[in-house]
Amino acid sequence: MDLDDLRLTTAHALVAEAWGERLPSADGPSTPYLQALIDGLCELSLKDPLTGLHNRRYFDAVIESEIDRVARTGEAALLLMIDIDHFKQVNDTHGHLVGDAVLKEVARAIRSCMRPMDTVARYGGEEFAVILPACQFSFGNRVADRVREAVQAIPIETMSEQSLQVTISIGGAYAIQWIRSTPSVWTERADDQLYQAKAGGRNRTCIDEPRDSTVTAEEKNMLLAPLSLSSGWGDLMPGQTFSNGSSH
Repeated sequence: MDLDDLRLTTAHALVAEAWGERLPSADGPSTPYLQALIDGLCELSLKDPLTGLHNRRYFDAVIESEIDRVARTGEAALLLMIDIDHFKQVNDTHGHLVGDAVLKEVARAIRSCMRPMDTVARYGGEEFAVILPACQFSFGNRVADRVREAVQAIPIETMSEQSLQVTISIGGAYAIQWIRSTPSVWTERADDQLYQAKAGGRNRTCIDEPRDSTVTAEEKNMLLAPLSLSSGWGDLMPGQTFSNGSSH
């Protein structure tokens, strides 16, 4: 197969660098090679090139799916928003190469604290997001603190051969069980907690208390009100019973 004729030279180089020997030879059958090339490009399009984590596009797809799952099953799910403290100061003081090293090391530390089923993504700039399905309420603070401590323990070499330590602030929120919410609502709740962690002095975690999704008696009445009106029940006075016309 002539890669130049198909203008695949750049695509081949990108996938070959990421996949290595997993990429079939271009000299072999064309179908397996082209399918592998397509799969490799799709995989790369969902990853952040600097940290190797999933990118925002992948995160947006997963959070939609997780909200659907929580609404159907009622299982707990935790969203963590993580921000590197004073990251601009790191760039201004030590340069962008050190800043890139900080992003890579923080990403590696976060990933090391998570399960294979968890989704870790670079949300943007120096901010990361983690979706933890089936994470019980009692574990949220412990997981977040474990990540925070793992990052704080990382020594990062600077251009002046000095060791630099960075910290992170973490905000978290549980998805509302049995209710079809939206990604923006869930993310905003976790972001609010991140803001509180930063306002409280940074290098700390704040997890929102799980929201009660049980339906109260008042809410049940509101839900049943249209049914009551359509059946004539809406005309009843408080304490009055419905009569079928016969006397007892």
